[in-house]
Amino acid sequence: MSEEEKIYRILVINPGSTSTKVALFENNKCVLSRSVFHDSSELLKYPDINAQLPYRMHVTRNFLHDSKVDLTKIDAVVGRGGPCYACESGCYIIDEKLVEDTKAVKGHFYHSSMLGVQMAYEFHQRYGMPAYMVDAPVVDELCDEARITGVKGLYRRATAHVLNAKETGRVYAESIGRKYEDLNLIIAHIDGGISITCHKHGRMIDGNDAGGGEGPFTPTRMGSMAVTDVLDYLFDKDKSEVRKLCSQAGGLSSWFGTSDAPDIYYNRVRKGDKMAERVWNAMLYQCDKWICMMAAPLEGHVDAILLTGGLLRIPGVVENVKQHCEWIAPITAYPGEFEHESMVHSALKVLRGEMEPKVYTGKPVWDGFKD
Repeated sequence: MSEEEKIYRILVINPGSTSTKVALFENNKCVLSRSVFHDSSELLKYPDINAQLPYRMHVTRNFLHDSKVDLTKIDAVVGRGGPCYACESGCYIIDEKLVEDTKAVKGHFYHSSMLGVQMAYEFHQRYGMPAYMVDAPVVDELCDEARITGVKGLYRRATAHVLNAKETGRVYAESIGRKYEDLNLIIAHIDGGISITCHKHGRMIDGNDAGGGEGPFTPTRMGSMAVTDVLDYLFDKDKSEVRKLCSQAGGLSSWFGTSDAPDIYYNRVRKGDKMAERVWNAMLYQCDKWICMMAAPLEGHVDAILLTGGLLRIPGVVENVKQHCEWIAPITAYPGEFEHESMVHSALKVLRGEMEPKVYTGKPVWDGFKD
C-alpha cells in the first residue's frame, strides 16, 4: 500500500471563544464531528482561559468515549494554535516549549485557542501520537507600514483567524483555477470573534488585531474604542476584567448577557426588540467599515472579498456585506469554516513524508526594525 493509499486517522481539536470543536478524519474524510457550544456566562465562571482546560478536556474525552474512538489508534492529533510568540505560517511540532509559551501568552493574544495546543499535548503525552499545530493566530506577515503606531516603540501585532482565512483563500483560488499566492484578497471571518484581513499574493499583510480587541465588536469582544473612553470608563477596572471584555465578556455578551448570536437574532432582533436591532446592525456596520478599510493596502486592486464564519448562516448577514462592500470586488461567502480541513491537510503531508514539520523556536519571527 502506498503512502497515498494508507489510511491515517487524525484527531482535530479546535477550541474557540464560544465552542469546542472535535473531529476525527480518515485522511481527508471527516468521519466524526462535534461542536459543543459554551455560553459566555458558563466560561466566565473560570478565573482565566487556562483554567478552562480540565472542563474542555472533560467535554472532549466524553465525546470521544461515547463515540467509541480508540485513541491508541490515532496517527496524529492537531490542536488549534494560540498565543505563542509570533511565528511563520506552517505546521509545527507541539512540544513543551510551545505549550509553555502559549500558556504564558507570549504572543499577547488572550483567546480560547490557547487551549488547543495544551489539549493536543495532553493526548500526545497519554497516547504517544505526534501532536501538531498549523497556522497559529499569531502568524506574522505584516507589511512594515501596518506595524507602526503613534507611540514610539509600540507596534501593532498580527492576531487573526489565520488558519481559516488562508484556507478560505486557497479554496476560493482553486475554485477559479488560480493559486492563493497569485491573488489579492480581503477575507472576513465573522463568528464569535471577527477578523478582517488583507492578503497580497499569499501573505497576510494587514488586518485588525482581533485578539487584542481591535476592530468590530463581536458576540464576545468589545472591539475598538477611543482611548479616552477606555480611560474614562475602564481605567478603574481590574486588568483581568478589561481583558475579558476584549475576549469573552464584551460585545453582544456585554449588551445582552449572552454570546449566543442566533438566540439574540431570532428571539430579540426578529421579534421587534429595537435595542437588540440597533446593536446587531451596529456590529454588521462595523464589519462593513473594516472590510472597506482593507481595500486601501491593496490600492483598490482586490480580486475578491471572501466571507467565512458561523454567523454567515444567520439571515441577512451576507446580504448586508454585499450591499455595503460589493462595489469594491465580487463577494463569495463560505458559511462555517475550513479550519479542520487546513489542519488535516498539513498533518497528512507530514505523515506521508511530503513535508517536514517546523520546530518552534521560542523567539518571535519579527522583533523590531533593525535600521
